[in-house]
Amino acid sequence: MDKHYLTPLFSPASIVAFAGPADDPERQTPQARALRAALAAHPGAHPPQYLEIETTGTLAELAQSRADLAVIALPPDEVTAALEVAGRIACRSALIATPGIAAEQALQLKKIARREGLYLLGPNCLGFQRPHLNLNASAAGPLAAEGSLALVSQSGALTTAMLDWARANAVGFSAVVSLGQNAAVDLAQVLDFLASDARTQGILVYLEGIANARRFMSALRTAAHAKPVVVLKAGRRPAGNEAAQTHCRAIVGSDEVFDAALRRAGAVRVRTFVELFSAARCLASRYRPVGRRLAVVTNGGGPGVLAADSISELGLQLAHLSPAVVQALQPQLAPLASMSELVDLSAEATPAHYGAAVQAAARDTAVDGVLALFAPQVGADPDECARALVAAKAHAGKPVLACWMGDATVGAARRLIDEAGIPSFRTPEAGVGAFANIASFYQNQLLLQQTPPPLSTLAKPDIEGARLVIESVLAERRSTLTEMESKTLLSAFHIPVTQTVLARNATEAMMIATQLGFPVALKIDSPDIAHKSDVLGVALNIASGAAARDTFTDMVEQVRRLQPRSRINGVTVQKMAAARRGREVYVGMVTDEPFGPVVVFGAGGTMIELIADRAMELPPLNQFLARRLIERSRVAETLERWHGAEAADTEAIEQVLLRVSEMVCEFPQLREMDINPLIVDERGAVAVDARIVLHGVAQVPRAGGMVDGGGLRTPDYHHLAILPYPARYEQVYPLRGGGEYTVRPIQPDDAQMLQELVRGLSPESRYYRFVSSMSELPTTLLARLTLIDYDREMALVAVMRERRAGADGELTETERIVGVSRMITNPDQASCEFSLLVADDFAGKGLGSRLMENIMDVARDKGLSEVEGLVLTQNASMLKLMRSLGFAVKPFAEDPDFRLVTHAL
Repeated sequence: MDKHYLTPLFSPASIVAFAGPADDPERQTPQARALRAALAAHPGAHPPQYLEIETTGTLAELAQSRADLAVIALPPDEVTAALEVAGRIACRSALIATPGIAAEQALQLKKIARREGLYLLGPNCLGFQRPHLNLNASAAGPLAAEGSLALVSQSGALTTAMLDWARANAVGFSAVVSLGQNAAVDLAQVLDFLASDARTQGILVYLEGIANARRFMSALRTAAHAKPVVVLKAGRRPAGNEAAQTHCRAIVGSDEVFDAALRRAGAVRVRTFVELFSAARCLASRYRPVGRRLAVVTNGGGPGVLAADSISELGLQLAHLSPAVVQALQPQLAPLASMSELVDLSAEATPAHYGAAVQAAARDTAVDGVLALFAPQVGADPDECARALVAAKAHAGKPVLACWMGDATVGAARRLIDEAGIPSFRTPEAGVGAFANIASFYQNQLLLQQTPPPLSTLAKPDIEGARLVIESVLAERRSTLTEMESKTLLSAFHIPVTQTVLARNATEAMMIATQLGFPVALKIDSPDIAHKSDVLGVALNIASGAAARDTFTDMVEQVRRLQPRSRINGVTVQKMAAARRGREVYVGMVTDEPFGPVVVFGAGGTMIELIADRAMELPPLNQFLARRLIERSRVAETLERWHGAEAADTEAIEQVLLRVSEMVCEFPQLREMDINPLIVDERGAVAVDARIVLHGVAQVPRAGGMVDGGGLRTPDYHHLAILPYPARYEQVYPLRGGGEYTVRPIQPDDAQMLQELVRGLSPESRYYRFVSSMSELPTTLLARLTLIDYDREMALVAVMRERRAGADGELTETERIVGVSRMITNPDQASCEFSLLVADDFAGKGLGSRLMENIMDVARDKGLSEVEGLVLTQNASMLKLMRSLGFAVKPFAEDPDFRLVTHAL
């Protein structure tokens, strides 16, 4: 069970092929001829066995042809029969490289594969390549060179183009996988395989569409936590917004949401396929986490200025050498060298100058990375300068990139740089862009580490009260809340709102305004009007009762003239916000297809759509994510001291964002939300206007699709692309012999404690758990075990609090993981595999039983029917525990050293 379930597909020990009559090439499709040639040159472990769809014989005879992988390259009308034969001879996976398969036939093929237990790659794809296995099961041309990058592409044409480019640029691959339309094995499953593939150090993805956002985000987060993932996505046009009912829907495009999703998953997005490879090559170097300060070392002002411009445009910082470094470096450079902005070595730069400058910049704590630029100059030796760069790079612990400009005279120098593993570019802008990708990767990794619960640590909201508001609106067959209802919903989640009272007639407006105190604002109240200002439905700074009465009458008449079919409930009256120098910001949410709800922040006010300032994040949020969301907006600059105004209370904005995240998590019915403006000053924030739109009564969104709402109920969070931290599984238990321990779901921050647990085990215990003599967990495995997708798997850790003496002898309280149970849902989505580990010094204290019972409860909650696992035959204590818990213990047919233990749930 240790092998990934797609191993028979991507690392097959045997292959059968259906590729048309061998003696009649005319009856073979072009794909069949290409596959025959590819498999003949690079067959993998063993040459494939070729079969015809008319193959006959007894089941015993057919079973002799059983293989891990069946490759099918036949005309569309023969593909279904070939897949049936592959199922009858019990192949474990299949590849259909036939183009032109219609959606209806593709669905039929998926059903056959599911029935026969086959993992099906295709149809409408080019196949795959595994260079280290000498396997070319593709119609994508010659076998690629061996390397550490994996390429997954949803376009066959771009797959062949990228392979052609890679051959010319000495780029090798661990795997190349082509995914076509209607693919059965999808992108998420391939990413999941590559995340655990030891040959793969970086993953390149060309993406056109996502079928299921939850599955995609789960696999992408897992892969990006283990190794760099770089994504090139087609179709960057904004989503249509013809039916927009809120400002948020009007200004948010699906491509921007995709960017937010990639950031949260810890991946990097690029715009061209050349960038795709350069970013992967940089990230595969595995530099330590870096910031955004890039030093530029150049022998010409022009190239340096181009680099500086690009640094500014990409939101990076041009690094300035610290004064001590400048003082030490100056005597080593030419007299005309300058270090005020760029490290400009001047046209007199020598190899020694380059070496000294790059080494000094790489050692400077004020620098996160170095870009060395060389422009051909009279008397300058590009090859020797390149050698000096290579020598300096050997002592650098941070990214060093190179750009040797020109062509005819710098070819040899570029080869020297490439051979040394230094990322090399032809233009300064490309070099800066590559560094931006490195910086983004490590910034996004911080976002990836965040696993917030659905509810924050703020005061508990009135969820039941909010539920009643939503129920009443849906009961009236409405989807849009009035301003009063919207503000009631916000108040239930402790978001400050201006006091608002509905006036049904002009006299009521006069009396309410007088009671509230002047000045007041009047706004039309109608479920049919999204933007009140557009229909003259807002009046501000009303200073008297008479003015309030007259404004009511005029406003209702104007709105009825402009929107004669709109229902008008009356006019709301509210006290004008008292902030003298308050900033108008915007907080909202929108539902994206396919990623579900997205929280949005930016500049607010009446010109919101013109300014189009929006930053967005997938919920759930915590304070770290809320703060980063604010920082990504343009309006963030105005929240500091601004033109004489005190700095705004950004913590108040963070709390509003957290509250909106809570609402989004708890209520799948929310479709769109506007809080505009949210006025914030040094004393706090208050929502002046709000509008909320619900999904229809019958349906609520689900990431990747729609499900029957079934009325209002406790959310299972399936409407979110990222499942929140499942805090409901946290429990405290007494420990046999005294004390207590906490069982809770694992978090990314637990990596060091989990490593200490493994290091502290006896060699025998480690072998029983991992069937390996390793003394500690490899970095990639440790990452894989601690950042998990709580939807498809779960790991529960038992945590003890201990008092330990520090280096100074003072006792401090620390946490220690003393046990962990884990379950991973099997591909059949009906069963799961478990594992269990308990610290040696806590054996016999009931931890193993408790952890197993709890993890089985989790599996039941997920609707699974069976839990299973493998236990080494000599692990007597584990087998005894399994029997005591009611597990059936049976021989494992594939390996007599193991026992298969199963338990119905």
